[in-house]
Amino acid sequence: MEVTVAVDCMGGDHGVRVTVPAAVNVVRRDPALSVILVGKSDAVEQELARLGVSPDGRLTVAHAGEVVGMDEAPAAALRGKKDSSMRVAANLVEEGLASACVSAGNTGALMAISRFVLKMLAGIDRPAIAAILPTLKGHTYVLDLGANVDCAPEHLLQFGIMCSELVSSVEGKERPTIGLLNIGAEDIKGNDLVKRAAELMRASGLNFHGYVEGDDIYKGSTDVVVCDGFVGNVALKTSEGLAQMLATYLREEFNRGWLSRLAGLVALPVINAFKRRVDHRRYNGATLLGLRGIVIKSHGSADIFAFEHAIDRAVAEARGGVLAHIAERMAAMHKSAA
Repeated sequence: MEVTVAVDCMGGDHGVRVTVPAAVNVVRRDPALSVILVGKSDAVEQELARLGVSPDGRLTVAHAGEVVGMDEAPAAALRGKKDSSMRVAANLVEEGLASACVSAGNTGALMAISRFVLKMLAGIDRPAIAAILPTLKGHTYVLDLGANVDCAPEHLLQFGIMCSELVSSVEGKERPTIGLLNIGAEDIKGNDLVKRAAELMRASGLNFHGYVEGDDIYKGSTDVVVCDGFVGNVALKTSEGLAQMLATYLREEFNRGWLSRLAGLVALPVINAFKRRVDHRRYNGATLLGLRGIVIKSHGSADIFAFEHAIDRAVAEARGGVLAHIAERMAAMHKSAA
């Protein structure tokens, strides 16, 4: 299936030096993929020239005269920068010229612009940020990771439905298991929000596993873990901080003396295998679920390898027909409730 992806080339910490080479690499290995490179045309074309690549039918440039800063207020970016690379990329999806867009830029601005340009799918009240995390069994999807600090039970149900259809579409799992993040697995645990959301999920037709605790995320107890954006963002940032601390401790111990360095050399194959297994770059690319278009948010500090994975995520969702599956599921729910 042929797919076109619009890439915001100006977003992120590294801009065109990461986004353009990543797009070129993905196009080279996927003959059915086209990429529209969105950004200041002189900067994009200069990077293409550095790579020895010329624009062609599968790699085109769309000029955008403005750039949204990484610390810019979302409202200011939405109102004041209508020609930003982020806005132009979203417009290409809305106009049907691209199947998806990918950006490593300001998360709040990307959410605000995407919601304004693309609007929400019928039956979905709020978008949610869904990301993949590694587990002992492979990986799991977690949402919401920060788009919605305050949620109603109905929103958590919608998150579960959307991510269930995402996993089903992209990974071919007919009935992914859904877990609701809580402070315990017992029915009496949790606040009113979680308890009411659990009731809705049990009655929804989802493959609802029940409550899961924080450690279940990395055990891979369920295919999807649902929570509100406040809890999800804290859990994500805590995980990132723990990973950084452990990596720092490991380096310090192996550099403590010549015997430690020698032990490090002996253990190097195991260390490298471990690093590949938990390499966060392979999981780069969070989905802004609920919009009438596919939008993927890459980590701002992503390197070329990581940004390629974000583009791959966009392609997989476009080919899997995620939007159509979510829309069909929501329509069927409302029809049965009528």
